[in-house]
Amino acid sequence: MDWTQGMLMAALLVLCGLWLRAQRWSFAAQRPQDYDGAAQSFDLRTHMRGKMICDGVIFGPLGRVQSRFTATMEARWSGARCIMTEDFIFDSGARQHREWQLELLEDGQILAQAEDVIGQGQGQQRGDAVQLRYRLRLPSDAGGYVLNTVDWMYLVPGGGIVNRSEFRKLGVPVGGLIATMRQQSSSDA
Repeated sequence: MDWTQGMLMAALLVLCGLWLRAQRWSFAAQRPQDYDGAAQSFDLRTHMRGKMICDGVIFGPLGRVQSRFTATMEARWSGARCIMTEDFIFDSGARQHREWQLELLEDGQILAQAEDVIGQGQGQQRGDAVQLRYRLRLPSDAGGYVLNTVDWMYLVPGGGIVNRSEFRKLGVPVGGLIATMRQQSSSDA
């Protein structure tokens, strides 16, 4: 084997190792069934109902905080269908509004649509976690890029929710989000 073949073989092994890591040992490798058998059960209709408060941070591709936000949310359920509005205020002063249309199927699958979501998002609620995958178009002032997004929401004791999202472009992680959500109390108003 000459030097060029050796370098190509080494590069191929590194790429295979990175692919295996992404498939088996990364945030993106989680599956809804990983959360079967949890002590508590995350039911969207129960835990994401009415007015909610959300606080979070957005990370850039190098893992540094790029933005902080607060949001008010309201989820109105009618049977298995929900309209959920989100009103974000970012630390820059920018504001963003999103309205989701959610449908919860009998087997725990979730269908989701919003104006800045390309096509239809799909997810699953299992055990104490909810996963949602969708393609998100960023606002034009943020480049207008379309990002493949995966949201994982985890139910925590006391009924709060921790949300972690990862944004990818061409399969490469380009950012993320961590947020907490909780029911709005009278002291939050």
